[in-house]
Amino acid sequence: MTATPGTSPTAPVPSHIAILDDEPDITQLLAGYLGSHGFRTTQLHSGRALMALMTADTPDLVLLDLGLPGEDGFVIARQLREHWRCGLVIVTGRGDAVDKVVGLEVGADDYVTKPFDLRELVARVKAVLRRLAPEPGAAAPAPAPVASPAPADAVHDLSAGRECLHFEGWTVDVAARRVVGPDGAEVALTTGEFDLLLTFLQHPGRVLSRDFLLEQTRGRESAPFDRTIDVQVGRLRRKLGAEQGEGLWIKSVRGAGYLFVPRVTSTLSV
Repeated sequence: MTATPGTSPTAPVPSHIAILDDEPDITQLLAGYLGSHGFRTTQLHSGRALMALMTADTPDLVLLDLGLPGEDGFVIARQLREHWRCGLVIVTGRGDAVDKVVGLEVGADDYVTKPFDLRELVARVKAVLRRLAPEPGAAAPAPAPVASPAPADAVHDLSAGRECLHFEGWTVDVAARRVVGPDGAEVALTTGEFDLLLTFLQHPGRVLSRDFLLEQTRGRESAPFDRTIDVQVGRLRRKLGAEQGEGLWIKSVRGAGYLFVPRVTSTLSV
């Protein structure tokens, strides 16, 4: 495990990027390039080393290679999503469409295939970090496991001093990027899933095209023909309780896109 030197105490705190790849030449290349763009990096070569880092010094984002000898990169990705709140970009030589869909299904915020342009990778990293960043003036969330349930009165705590959106007993704290179900338990969403849900909540009762949803959730990083929105909609439906039928809140409109059905209300406390 190799970390880059720290910065001056007076400088802004740089985002911490963990780079997991079994090839030291690649981790060194990425660490050098990311470091030149102001990031703090840690180079890792095994899933065990990454898990140790997540406990000791949780990074803001992980660059994860799937092709680790003797380890399943998808399992590592799933562990990250289940236990930590951080950005996740899969960087791999596995360019098969099935692998990409599986990577996004387990919670990756982006999927980059090798070989790649370093400038493009940095742009994608910055895009994910922007989506993870809280709104200006909002308190940064504590680095707690994403799967930890919120207390029963979390809905009331969420609304203090910020905007919350409500639908069918659910509460979405826009600034803190938290989603609380009718039972008071927090539901963990990936960056892309939260952005997608927020877009639906901001446009209820309107049919939204895939192109519009891609622009709102991934910006200009999305490919001209990108079906990852379908994958994220499926994940979002399940997390909103599709097995009880609530997944029908997001309806597919054939040939047009998706429609968010429930009525949405907003509260704002000062």
